[in-house]
Amino acid sequence: MMRRRRRNGFTLIELLIVVAIIGILASIAIVNYFSALARARQKRTVADIRSIALAWESRASETRIYTAAGFSFPSSVVYDDVRGALTPTYIQTIPQRDGWGNPLEFGAEGIVYGIRSPGRDGLYEGTTYTNGIVSNPDGDIVYSNGNFVRVPEGMQGE
Repeated sequence: MMRRRRRNGFTLIELLIVVAIIGILASIAIVNYFSALARARQKRTVADIRSIALAWESRASETRIYTAAGFSFPSSVVYDDVRGALTPTYIQTIPQRDGWGNPLEFGAEGIVYGIRSPGRDGLYEGTTYTNGIVSNPDGDIVYSNGNFVRVPEGMQGE
């Protein structure tokens, strides 16, 4: 009489296939996670800059001036100047750094002002900007006189 051999467990091939599938799913999840993290940092930076600008414009509507300092990038207006002028009357706290931990820069002259972030790479692209949407995730984020001069792709309506 022939006995049937009972199978307990998985074969090596079955285990390798399962491990390969798990590896593929994990790699897709990791890529999506880092992409979502970069988007979240961009959104945080855009929202922070927009909040500072709103407070700055509220103050300017009352005082009819943004600041007495001359305007140019790199910053002619330092964080402490902006914080002293806006908190706590126009905004509770002012973020000092963007979503990547880089310091925000400010500039103003008369009724012209600007706020900028170097983006993910931490390097500024220049000192003057033309209007445009940045498809590069490392691109600068720049706000001036009521709107974004440079903003990441997909962020202008948010």
